[in-house]
Amino acid sequence: MTKPAALVTGSNGGIGKAIVSALHEAGWFVIGMDRNPHSHSKCDEFIHYDLADCCEEADFQTNCIEKILKAAGDHPIKALVNNAAVQILGSTEEIKPEEWHETLKVNLSAPLLMSQALLPHLREAKGSILNIGSVHAQATKKRFVAYATSKAALHGLTRALAVDLGPQVRVNCLAPAAISTDMLKAGFEGKEKEFAALEAAHPAGRIGNCEEVAQAALFLLAANTPFVTGCCFFLDGGILSRLHDPA
Repeated sequence: MTKPAALVTGSNGGIGKAIVSALHEAGWFVIGMDRNPHSHSKCDEFIHYDLADCCEEADFQTNCIEKILKAAGDHPIKALVNNAAVQILGSTEEIKPEEWHETLKVNLSAPLLMSQALLPHLREAKGSILNIGSVHAQATKKRFVAYATSKAALHGLTRALAVDLGPQVRVNCLAPAAISTDMLKAGFEGKEKEFAALEAAHPAGRIGNCEEVAQAALFLLAANTPFVTGCCFFLDGGILSRLHDPA
């Protein structure tokens, strides 16, 4: 039997690598995509492409989509994982127009354009789309104005696509809280007290790890979950349930 194909964008990041690895071990043919020209994941095929270019580039079909179809070959495209994202921090006063537009292009427009382009193949395979959202779509903090807005819109896009594409294609969103990626750990280097406070803020008593995100992704993409669509699944260690007040 021919393996089903899954495309994972942002495949070189911590979460992307974990999703690629989990899909590969579960028997998928995995195509990775990243703006970094060198693959660092266990994908079967790798495509170098910067999704920041997808909105303006006249050759998006040639430079991106046709490469995906060639990489998939005879493997039916059954899953699209829109994982690639940028996180540019800045307050309302600080955020630059170009930073705002790049955030929306990568985090919101690219998932829509990729979904549109691969829709005929996903329909034929009765596949699904998984958008990687964030707890910042629901509750955020200072200087996340661009990122939080893009993720809130991505959650809304998930629900709208699920309604629009059902029952042929399922569409879901996986929204993690703080996850132990190399990027996060680098940001807390030398800040053990702050890192401990971040972990303690989660009712689970710790932050999540990339493998937990990957296992949740496998569940949402599984063929035996046909009734799961339009779902925004918060993998948040309980942090969205905690009320922080002055008391």
